[in-house]
Amino acid sequence: MSDTPVEWLITDTPVLYETALAVMDSRAAAVAAGTACELVWLLEHPPLYTAGTSAKAHDLLAPDRFPVFNAGRGGQYTYHGPGQRIAYVMLDVKRRGGDVRAFVSDLEGWVIDTLAAFGVKGETRTDRVGVWVARPEKGPGAEDKIAAIGIRLRRWVSLHGLSLNVEPDLEHFSGIVPCGIPGHGVTSLADLGRIVSSPEVDMALAAAFRDRFGGAIRRVATVPELASERYR
Repeated sequence: MSDTPVEWLITDTPVLYETALAVMDSRAAAVAAGTACELVWLLEHPPLYTAGTSAKAHDLLAPDRFPVFNAGRGGQYTYHGPGQRIAYVMLDVKRRGGDVRAFVSDLEGWVIDTLAAFGVKGETRTDRVGVWVARPEKGPGAEDKIAAIGIRLRRWVSLHGLSLNVEPDLEHFSGIVPCGIPGHGVTSLADLGRIVSSPEVDMALAAAFRDRFGGAIRRVATVPELASERYR
């Protein structure tokens, strides 16, 4: 855990993916240089697919459906769109212990703790990253993915983060093999019968973040990287 305050930014309007990449790059460099605080950024994107560094071309089933971006993060193909809460984390992993696997595990635990606030039991699997929900009503051993996780480190500062399905159009996931894992479905809080608002999810994320990562959360209206003319 860390006692250093973390800036916490919530953007209510959809953010272009190119803008998000530029902001993350700039803030991560500033965190590494010691000239800016760590940042957690909660947002949504317009419908799009992103390809991680391990993405396989045959897992992009509908290449012309939505824009496709090379994310530069770990992992494979992921969908982003309205109704999904994305949390981009620009955190100093070295100062937080320097264990990348433990950091990814903490991100998964952050999601699991958040889901618990809404009565949903999230689980991890040793052979695949992300957070899963058992769906016994679909058959023995059935499970769906409710959150994807993928990060990149630059000078020990993380970029990217996680996406939690609150109430997205789940049919949009049909254009890819999510995270390159066939044979499993995708779910959301709404699909599980939990109708919650974005502010409710954001509050649960904040409480779970404090408990797991420590430190105070300092809410900001914007950040210099986003306010810059370059990113408007």
